[in-house]
Parts: sequence; structure tokens; C-alpha cells
Amino acid sequence: MSQPYTPEFKKKMVRLREEEGRTIESIMSEYGIAKSTISRWCKELREECQKQAQDHPEITTEFDMMKENLRLRKELEELRKENLFLKKAAAFFAKEID
Repeated sequence: MSQPYTPEFKKKMVRLREEEGRTIESIMSEYGIAKSTISRWCKELREECQKQAQDHPEITTEFDMMKENLRLRKELEELRKENLFLKKAAAFFAKEID
């Protein structure tokens, strides 16, 4: 018999996958949930949000927000790396000038 999971818990697992970019394998090992279960929850939320988008196209769905957050997190990380590189380069060239 499978364990009943609350809707909040399911949404948290989907958020870990879709918004934070975690792999299904890492979620499986941390929470002890089957790969097929996590995949099904992601699919169900995606379908629910697609239906919601069809019914109310003016509303941004939760799934879209999760995807956008993931994209923004990746972009922020890339910009932080570039900023760090530029700081190091500026320090290097400042030493060269002296």
C-alpha cells in the first residue's frame, strides 16, 4: 500500500525538481520516493497548469513561475561567476599598472 502524501508535500517535491533544478535521483535518495511517483506528480501539475492556462490565459501558472524561477537562478549564478571573474581580472590588471 502506498503512503498518502499531502498536496503540499507533492507540490514541494515538484518545486524541488522544476524550480530548484534538482535531479529526480537526488530527490529519490533524500525522500525515499519512487522515480515514477515524482515524475507523475510533475506531469500532473504541468497538465493542471496547462488546463488552467487554457481557461484563464491572462494568469501565469504556478508551473510557469517555477520554470521562470529556475531560469532566473541559473542566470543569476552565471552573472555571479562573470562578476567574480571581472573582479579578479581588475585586481590583476591593477597590480600590473603599479
